[in-house]
Amino acid sequence: MAPPSAVSPEHRSNGYSEPSAAAPHEPGLNKHRANVQMSKFPGPPKFDDKLEEREYLKGRLAAAFRIFGKYGFDEGVAGHITVRDPVEPTTFWVNPFGVAFSLIKKSDLIRVDHAGQVVDGGEDACSFYNDLVLYESFNGIVLVEKEGQQIAACLGNKKAALLQNHGLLTVGETIEAAVFWFISLEKCCQAQLAADAAAGGRGHETVKIADDDAAFTNKAIGTPAAGWFSAKPLFDVIEKECGEDYMQ
Repeated sequence: MAPPSAVSPEHRSNGYSEPSAAAPHEPGLNKHRANVQMSKFPGPPKFDDKLEEREYLKGRLAAAFRIFGKYGFDEGVAGHITVRDPVEPTTFWVNPFGVAFSLIKKSDLIRVDHAGQVVDGGEDACSFYNDLVLYESFNGIVLVEKEGQQIAACLGNKKAALLQNHGLLTVGETIEAAVFWFISLEKCCQAQLAADAAAGGRGHETVKIADDDAAFTNKAIGTPAAGWFSAKPLFDVIEKECGEDYMQ
């Protein structure tokens, strides 16, 4: 049975019932005090800077994907969560195709327009601007010295090569850089395939980053030092997960 305050008037005046001022299910707490208490609940942060708000929302979106992954709300490569971009409200942020919800980071997110064209989220690809080659003569497993020499000659002073019908190859001045370039290039390839599929399905082409912008970004995030530093979190995680087991 419901408590009296939830269903009964508090008193009568001139024969008419007046509703109780007590808050339902909270004996001794009237509506005014209840409203005061309710107003004390914290709310989402507010931002004067839309760029700052964008970064906050991207972080929350990445966290949302990990929450969904934790509770099993993912199924293979299907599903997505989106958030409208506060800087350009006609676009929205979404997860890239093929990345597990439980592993998504803020930097993985891509921004697309109403036509499904990717307009942001390709910054990592600039690490390979004019620093990537295609090796078209791959003849299978490298068992002879000549094949290795040909790959090296094609690679030259670049950091990465696409071995046609085989896979990726990356090099670096440090182990960390070589590892990060490989992981980053693999993700860029996945994002490019997803973007091409999304745009092509609507009869569009992907929006390309301007050469000047790509070259400028490459100088910032495509250097050997940037490669080493970018890999540091990956190695930190392995050290935490494995302890010193890998050192034995």
